[in-house]
Amino acid sequence: NRQTPIQYDAFISYNTNDESWVVRELLPELEGEQGWKLCLHPRDFQPGKPIIENITDAIYRSRKTICVITHRYLESEWCSREIQVASFRLFDEQKDVLILVFLEEIPEHQLSPYHRMRRLVKKRTYLSWPRAGEHTGVFWQKLQVALETRDWPEENPILTRVERVT
Repeated sequence: NRQTPIQYDAFISYNTNDESWVVRELLPELEGEQGWKLCLHPRDFQPGKPIIENITDAIYRSRKTICVITHRYLESEWCSREIQVASFRLFDEQKDVLILVFLEEIPEHQLSPYHRMRRLVKKRTYLSWPRAGEHTGVFWQKLQVALETRDWPEENPILTRVERVT
C-alpha cells in the first residue's frame, strides 16, 4: 500500500495505435468538457525514468486508471504491465480504481489468455464505446459516474455493467 499523493483524476492506459481516439475523443470530453485532470504517457511521464517506474507512479498518483481496450491493447506487453499494476492496486487497496473502456467488441474466448482481464470483466465496471453513428452522450455520462465513484460497485450500485449504448 503506497502512500503517494494523488495528482491526477485518472491515468489513461492505451496502446499507441489507439492514441488518435484518446486525443480526438477522450481528452476533449474528460479534460475539456468535464474538467478531469488526466495522466498520459507522452505528456506526463518523466524523461529518463525507467518506464515501469513511470507506469507505477502514474497509476498510484491517479485516483483511477482507465484502460482503453482493443485487440492491439491485449497484444501489447506494456499495456499488459499497466493493467497488472492497476489490478494489483485494486486488490491491494480494496478500492474501485479501475475502469475498462472497450473500443472494440472482443469475444470472451479472446480474453481467455488474459486471466486478470477476464476476471475483471466479470466482476468490474466496464463501458463499451458506441458503434459508428450511435449517440455518445450516455457513454460519457456513465464514464463521468465511474470517475466520481469512490466505493466498490457493490456498495454503490450506480454503475455495475454498462452494455453497448444504443
